[in-house]
Amino acid sequence: MKKLLARFRLADRLFLAVVVLPTILAVLYYGLLSSDVYVSESRFIVRSPEKPQMSGVGLLLKGAGFSNAGDEIFAAQSYVNSRDALKVLDTGGVYRKAYTLPSISIFDRYNSFGLSGSFEELYAYYQGKVHTEHDTTSSITTLSVKAYTPEDAQRFNRQLLAMSEALVNRLNDRARSDLIQTSRAEVDAAKVRSEKASLALSRFRNREGVIDPEKQATIQFQMISKLQDEMIATRAQLAQLRSVAPRNPQIIVLEAQARSLKGDIDEELRKVAGGSASLSSVAAEYQRLQLENQFADRQLASAMASLQDAENEARRKQAYVERIAQPSLPDFAIEPRRMRGIISTLLFALIAWGVLSMMLAGVREHQQ
Repeated sequence: MKKLLARFRLADRLFLAVVVLPTILAVLYYGLLSSDVYVSESRFIVRSPEKPQMSGVGLLLKGAGFSNAGDEIFAAQSYVNSRDALKVLDTGGVYRKAYTLPSISIFDRYNSFGLSGSFEELYAYYQGKVHTEHDTTSSITTLSVKAYTPEDAQRFNRQLLAMSEALVNRLNDRARSDLIQTSRAEVDAAKVRSEKASLALSRFRNREGVIDPEKQATIQFQMISKLQDEMIATRAQLAQLRSVAPRNPQIIVLEAQARSLKGDIDEELRKVAGGSASLSSVAAEYQRLQLENQFADRQLASAMASLQDAENEARRKQAYVERIAQPSLPDFAIEPRRMRGIISTLLFALIAWGVLSMMLAGVREHQQ
């Protein structure tokens, strides 16, 4: 009987320690000490005209000529949870002040006992108050901000949403600037190469007195052909006179004319081929310079076309934040969930008490 009574008393103490005391503390905390937490929620989507989207809302957006922008979405999420975002929110200590109000419970308030006020601790506290969730099916991102007044929750949510929009705009500007600057640098380099090639060709023409060796050679050949025709006609006429009237004085004139024509033909042939100043000797250098000039012009035309494409592409790639739901102003504190907290504490305490009771009973039976 005494053993049973002792077991009952031990069980009572165990029950009091494991079940009653934690439950009382939970009732005190959730009933009297914890502060009401208001949650402001907003929803947004980052859209881009050119990136593909294959499901859900994305298909509807795609049908309208838009799709989601995955990189910008994750960048916006990462920024919202970053120290940089907290620094902006805490400009002038506004964020610290909102979470250190005397009306907030010391169990929920930031730096309740004033032991530390470092930025890293504030950032750890901030991470528990801001939450982002991205739905991969609809591509909608939900931003939730917890605060101890409805106005603070909505204000910080609105600020974070605006900062996310500004971030996406900066990313757009940076991408557009990089794309266009690279294309403009290629155009500038192509212009320099084209100018150098044109100047080299111009200097060559001025130095050699040649505009186009090939065209000039064609003219020279036409002239030589005419001279040769005249030469043939003169020789034919000379041969006829020698056979018909060997003493005709016109023979001397024709012979002089034939010699003159031969000299002219030789001179024109030397201009085309023969000697350092002939067209054939400068043609190779001219062709090289002409080829370089044409290649530089084509490069310039290609670079300018690429620049135009880059500018069009930059305008087409504009991603932007579309607000699906504006930051809400909560009229009811949804946290802490008081009844659920108390009941959960009670249930876990009962489970722990049951486990410990069985363990103690087993130990006693083993000792007996």
